[in-house]
Amino acid sequence: MDANPRSPRELFEGKEHFEIPAFQRPYVWNEEDQWAPLWDDVVRVAESYVSAKESGAEPTIPQHFLGAVVFETRPPIAGDVTRHEVIDGQQRMTTLQLLLDAVHEVVEEQGHELHAEALEDLILNKSKAFAGKRERFKLWPSQADRLAFEAAMTSQGDGDSEHRVAEAHKFFRQEAKRWLTGKPDDDGIVPAGPEELRVEALSSTLQDRLTLIAIDLSGHDDSQLIFETLNDRGTPLLKADLIKNWVFRKGDTVGADTGNWSISYWADFDTAWWRQEIKQGRLMRSRVDIFLQYWLTMRRQDEVKSDNVFRVFAEYAEPHMASPLQADNLLAELRRDADTYRSFAQLDQTTVEGRFYRRVVETMELAVVTPVFLWLLSENHGVSAAQVRIGLAAMESWVMRRALLRLPTKDINKFMVAVLKVLESVGSDEAGDTITSFLAEQTAETRIWPTDSEMMATLPEAKIYGLITQGRIRVVLSAIEQHLRDQSSKYEAVPLPAGLELEHIMPQGWRTHWDTDPPMNAEEAAGRDKRVNTIGNLTLVTKSLNGALSNRPWTDSQATGLKDGGQPGQGKRSLLDGFSLLVLNKEILQDHEDSWDDNDIVSRSKHLVEAICEIWHRPTAC
Repeated sequence: MDANPRSPRELFEGKEHFEIPAFQRPYVWNEEDQWAPLWDDVVRVAESYVSAKESGAEPTIPQHFLGAVVFETRPPIAGDVTRHEVIDGQQRMTTLQLLLDAVHEVVEEQGHELHAEALEDLILNKSKAFAGKRERFKLWPSQADRLAFEAAMTSQGDGDSEHRVAEAHKFFRQEAKRWLTGKPDDDGIVPAGPEELRVEALSSTLQDRLTLIAIDLSGHDDSQLIFETLNDRGTPLLKADLIKNWVFRKGDTVGADTGNWSISYWADFDTAWWRQEIKQGRLMRSRVDIFLQYWLTMRRQDEVKSDNVFRVFAEYAEPHMASPLQADNLLAELRRDADTYRSFAQLDQTTVEGRFYRRVVETMELAVVTPVFLWLLSENHGVSAAQVRIGLAAMESWVMRRALLRLPTKDINKFMVAVLKVLESVGSDEAGDTITSFLAEQTAETRIWPTDSEMMATLPEAKIYGLITQGRIRVVLSAIEQHLRDQSSKYEAVPLPAGLELEHIMPQGWRTHWDTDPPMNAEEAAGRDKRVNTIGNLTLVTKSLNGALSNRPWTDSQATGLKDGGQPGQGKRSLLDGFSLLVLNKEILQDHEDSWDDNDIVSRSKHLVEAICEIWHRPTAC
């Protein structure tokens, strides 16, 4: 078995043709998990190249490791391409080709012909013998991706613009053009160096500074067995295992009491809770590896990719392991933060911290905010309870307002890094105020903190049911219920019952009992179909009451003869009045004895959005 590190130039230069078997799964990589992290790594290497060149130093930039690819090479035939069948690694190989082609297009458009030609040699076999054939491409994908791949790589054809292949090519093309032409990113940071140097850096990075481990199984009768062994045998080491080994070896080198370390600092990490795999995005990862990734992001104020946790930890910890005292201090800080992280799920939900964790991290599924959350709660930073409350309230408001207006969530991980950098520059006694000011200053669409006027202008008429998950809407309505109770001490201080469900006051099936006389025309009906799914027509009820309410009319007189739902002859109002104790529902019943119509929905929507603006407050100026 031949296994060697290979750069894209070494893999693709010459008459090379990698073919992915038709039966393999289609291309599934996406922007959040793969394309954006890969592009960030490419830019990081390219920017190091630019920096070294501008300083006059020889650019000895470490290469970026992309992973492994397993293939079998067929015996060459004179005049033909050298053919390789890709057994494993098709996703990264396809992505690498799309990246190379997208950058090539931009470089060529900008008039850098020599660099464009060098990149093209890694994309196409330009011999006339291969014109119009699949062999003209260095890579030929699986059956489901071929039409889209050919269209993307030739900038023509009838490719599906929503195909993952097409989206990947478009993403890399847009990012490459922005960086090469010197346009600032969302933080206003302009790429360093002149365009000519940036082109040189990106071209050099893509040709020679990315590395794959190329495993050629040619000539082995047991190639499939080898492949299965590589992928399926044994228990893979966690990043935490690699880090533990590195830390204790370093400790032995400096003469530290590593026996005590094992008990005091590391034993807990080896327990089942930390090693249990939980879902992170689309992947399953151990809790300890996830924590270490968040911890490093917090400490370094920089993104840390899951694949790079060990390398980044070693780079970060190296200068802190020069003596037993320094190493003890670092591991003690790590242990304290690990204990804080482990306590998150047990936080009291009546506290600001507990509500933030439940609403933002769990319900909104924004675990990406964890490094900032950890920074604020870390014993190592000593942030006062008052400043923690201010900071978390601002972040929760930022998240909830954006979620309700369905604003884009792109690059929140980068934005959290920006928040960490701001926090690192101020004292802990200013942390919460600093977060509040920083959020309020944002102007980019991906980062703005919507104002009250923006919320009132958009949210009351916006369809949210069916576009925002029911769990998230329940959190919003539950918060409004608690807000209404807080208006008077006369309400009982009791928690909301678990398992409440969403209910449409005017049912989605309104045509059965709720149509007007004469019936609504098509345009009016379409307006109502949208209106019934706005926040003003939604409330919370128990599961059993939800089943009874169904599509029944509002009043008892309208429900005469109705037997469905187990409450014959009763309208929706009577059932809500008889069984619901929520203030949300009491407000609905108070002024609507005879009807609940479209105007009532609009009015209540405005009322609820006003409450939302009070719950998730945003300062008008900071």
